[in-house]
Amino acid sequence: MKIASVGEAFPAHYYPQEQLLEAFKRVWSQQLFNQERLESLHKNVLVGGRHLALPIDEYSKLENWGQANDAWIRVSQEVGEQAVRKALDRAGFEPADIDCLVFVSVTGVATPSIDARLINRLGLSPRVKRLPIFGLGCVAGAAGISRVADYVKAYPKEVAVLLSVELCSLTLQLQNLSIPNLISSGLFGDGAAAVVMVGKGRRALGPRVVATRSVFYPDSERVMGWDISERGFQVVLSAEVPEVVRRHLRRDVDEFLQDHGIDRGQIVSWVAHPGGPKVLTALEEALELEPDALQLTRESLERVGNLSSTSVLLVLEETMRSRRPEPGSLGMMLAMGPGFCSELVLLEW
Repeated sequence: MKIASVGEAFPAHYYPQEQLLEAFKRVWSQQLFNQERLESLHKNVLVGGRHLALPIDEYSKLENWGQANDAWIRVSQEVGEQAVRKALDRAGFEPADIDCLVFVSVTGVATPSIDARLINRLGLSPRVKRLPIFGLGCVAGAAGISRVADYVKAYPKEVAVLLSVELCSLTLQLQNLSIPNLISSGLFGDGAAAVVMVGKGRRALGPRVVATRSVFYPDSERVMGWDISERGFQVVLSAEVPEVVRRHLRRDVDEFLQDHGIDRGQIVSWVAHPGGPKVLTALEEALELEPDALQLTRESLERVGNLSSTSVLLVLEETMRSRRPEPGSLGMMLAMGPGFCSELVLLEW
C-alpha cells in the first residue's frame, strides 16, 4: 500500500491573524470586557494567518446553522474538487481511474454527501465506491490513511482517494464567550487535502504504509468534540489534551513499534497533526523528539492554522515535497482526536 501523491486546496480568502483578531474585537466589543484576554489567546496559538471559507464580512450575515451548513456544502465541493484534481495530476491519474473515494469531515453535514456531489464535478465512474466518514475530527486525516490502506491492500490493482475538507470557520459560535470558543476563534482555519493511494499492483513514488494502529482511551468523550444544537457545532475542547498526550502517547507508539521489531530511534521523520503549541510541546516531550522533528508541523500551524483532519495531510504533502526522507527510512504519521483516541501509521519512504 503506497501513497502516490497529496493535493491541497484552500479558499481564496486569506487573512493575517492581526486582521482576524481586530474583527473579533469589533464583533465582541459589547460582550467581551477583557479583550486583552482574547488578544493573548490569539497570540499564544502561534498562528500567523488563516484561510476562510467566506469573505470575512459575510460571517455576520449567517443567521442560523442552516445558512452556515449551506455555505459548507458549496465551498466543500469547490475546494474538494481542486484538491482531488491536484492530487490526481501529481500522481499521473485521471478522475475516471478512481475506484474508491473516502471523504472525511467534521465541520458540516450533507446528504447526498460531498463525495457523491463530486462525482459529476470530477467525472468519476458511476461505479466508484464511496465512503463518507463523519465524527473523527482531528484524527480523521491519519485514520483515513489507515482505512484507505486497508482498502488497497484488499484491492491491490485499484486506485483510492482520501479527501478531507474542513471549513472550521463556519462552525464558530459568535454568541459563545467560553475560553474553548475564544481559543478556537484564533486557532482553526479552512482548507482541503486529497491523498491518492494504490496497492502493490500499481507503481507509486510515495511512502509505503507498513502498518497502522488505532487506540481508544475509555471514558474520554469530553476531552474534545462538538455539542450540537439548533445553533450548530459548539466546540468541546478540554485543557487536558496535552496531559492526555503525555499520559498515553509514548506507551502507544512504543508498543506499536515493538510489535514490528522497531524502536523510536529508528523513526527519522514525524508527520504529526498540529493540534496547537501546547499539544506539540507535550508530543515532543512524550516521544523525546529532536528540536526540529516537528518543524514542518509547526510551520503548517503558523501558516494556515489547525485545519482539523486536513492538517496532518498538509504536513504529509510538505514532507514529500520539501523534506523527503532517504529511501528505505522509516517515518511515523500520528494524530489524536475526539473519542478521545489516537491513530498511528508506520511509513517506509
